[in-house]
Amino acid sequence: MTNDKSFGITAENVDEVIQRRSHLLKSIEPAFNQFCKTTLQVEPQAMLHTLWELWLPLAIKIASQRQKLGHPLIQGILGVQGTGKTTMSQALTLILQELGYHTVTLSLDDLYKTYSDRLVLSQQDPRLIWRGPPGTHDIDIGLNLLDQIHQSQSPVVIPRFDKSAYNGAGDRTTPEVAANVDILLFEGWFVGVRPIDPQAFDDAPAPIFTDADRTFARDMNRQLENYLPLWQRLDSLIVLYPTDYRSSLVWRKQAEQKMIASGKSGMSEQQIEEFVHYFWRSLHPELFITPLVNSPQWVDLVIEINSDRSFGNIYSYSKES
Repeated sequence: MTNDKSFGITAENVDEVIQRRSHLLKSIEPAFNQFCKTTLQVEPQAMLHTLWELWLPLAIKIASQRQKLGHPLIQGILGVQGTGKTTMSQALTLILQELGYHTVTLSLDDLYKTYSDRLVLSQQDPRLIWRGPPGTHDIDIGLNLLDQIHQSQSPVVIPRFDKSAYNGAGDRTTPEVAANVDILLFEGWFVGVRPIDPQAFDDAPAPIFTDADRTFARDMNRQLENYLPLWQRLDSLIVLYPTDYRSSLVWRKQAEQKMIASGKSGMSEQQIEEFVHYFWRSLHPELFITPLVNSPQWVDLVIEINSDRSFGNIYSYSKES
């Protein structure tokens, strides 16, 4: 499917669409330029193609969905490490605010259990050496928040997580209070991911090699069951889908190198590989995300991410397109 079809563009409305997009581009230009320079630390010109071809039409599509719903919209955004889900959420928030929709973001990371709770958890299950896999989140806090937003309650308290606390182990920090939320962008590395047939792990891809690896993968798969009530609260799900999932390891290495070059501390290449492989062993992209992008009942929009981090094909499963 073409990008035009995914964003509801037809031969009949193309002029009107371009006019609306141009007007929106002009109105957000000052704020977008500031966002590029301060948050992304790139020249605005470098992001113009992405803004015009992806972020603007996507924001317009989300705004249209919100309008039709008649109540606050909960938009899920799934993307493995390095796919740009946080950047896209920030850009969409900026554009949607300009369109008149009070938009807030929630990361799956914001739902982590407290530092002390995760200490207990790692004592109970020593395999949970890093935060992140299923089982390390407080699902009830997430459910309460999503329900309050759906019911238009105001204000709502949005949990926030400080990854730097306790030497990088992370802990809850001061929550954010938000009033009159129209749209919640809920992003994370396995938002919307569903359990699969346990037999899939019998002949699993690398780095699931040993019996212990397969047991861990099956246990994480079972933990996913507990997250299904969260995914049921999503009104829509966007998947940022790398054409080759192994690119996320390359992107992670590039990010660490950039961080080290700027004078900050970062992980060695071996540490990065151990870290990324740990997450692949818990929820392997090939086993969990590839089937999901072919599931119209769960996914509304798929955005392919090329190995150079540019976006490729965009295809929609939503009824309106």
